Amino acid sequence: MAASHATSFLISLLISLLLFASMQLFRSQLASSQPLTIVGGFLGSLLFISLLTATSNFEMNTIGPNYQARIVPEVVSCLFISMICCAFVHRVCVTTCIIFSMIALYYINRISSQVYSNTNVPATGYATQNAYLNKKKQK
Repeated sequence: MAASHATSFLISLLISLLLFASMQLFRSQLASSQPLTIVGGFLGSLLFISLLTATSNFEMNTIGPNYQARIVPEVVSCLFISMICCAFVHRVCVTTCIIFSMIALYYINRISSQVYSNTNVPATGYATQNAYLNKKKQK
């Protein structure tokens, strides 16, 4: 059973807070060696994913269930927040956070397009899609 948007928002916000707190709690250990700084960047990318999930679920709960997260306001702000959280740990964590976050964002976009794609509309321009939908509604 899937959780509602409000429940998913609260859970992902709680996960974000726990990730940030654990990164701050183990800051000295994460900055002590090179492999652990990479782990710190990976934790930052998990923070990015959970922040993006929380933001998207909040918007879907307030604006409407068909609202989609966009690159400019949502993705960039969540990435910026996770980069700041990684900067509190180590400089290299910021770089690895960006790399892991871009990889995760690619796969999230890929899975989302497979699950929520509309196969009835041809993959052409916006005007052609509207004309196609209008013809379909008239029938």
